[in-house]
Amino acid sequence: MQLIVADSSVIVKWLNERNEDRVSQAAETLEAARSNKVIIYAPELSRYEIGNALLKKKLIISQAQDTLTTSYELPVIFVSETAKLAHATYEIALKNNITYYDASFIALAKNLNATLVTDNPKHQTKVKGIKVVSLKDYE
Repeated sequence: MQLIVADSSVIVKWLNERNEDRVSQAAETLEAARSNKVIIYAPELSRYEIGNALLKKKLIISQAQDTLTTSYELPVIFVSETAKLAHATYEIALKNNITYYDASFIALAKNLNATLVTDNPKHQTKVKGIKVVSLKDYE
């Protein structure tokens, strides 16, 4: 079974389509997980990024609460950072001049030997040895 790490840009599209591009491609990744074709992982950090993205959408409180509740029902395995992942994340961030946040998704994908699926491939594609698929190219 294929393992993927979904970054926050993908997960947000599952939860709220407002002002989002490539929603149908994002839905394909979610459907693949629901039909047991892939297993989706994400760093625990993505929960905070999702909350931030929802804040930027200026949802009313009840909409945001419903959306946040839904985020806990997604077929995603959220992975807490370990010392090993933290070390790998820091090294990736430093060597590639990217944020620790972006590097955390890459480190998790590397640790799991998974494909990273993102709608923001600019920084992640800098890292060699990690398969990164832009959401627009996801099949």
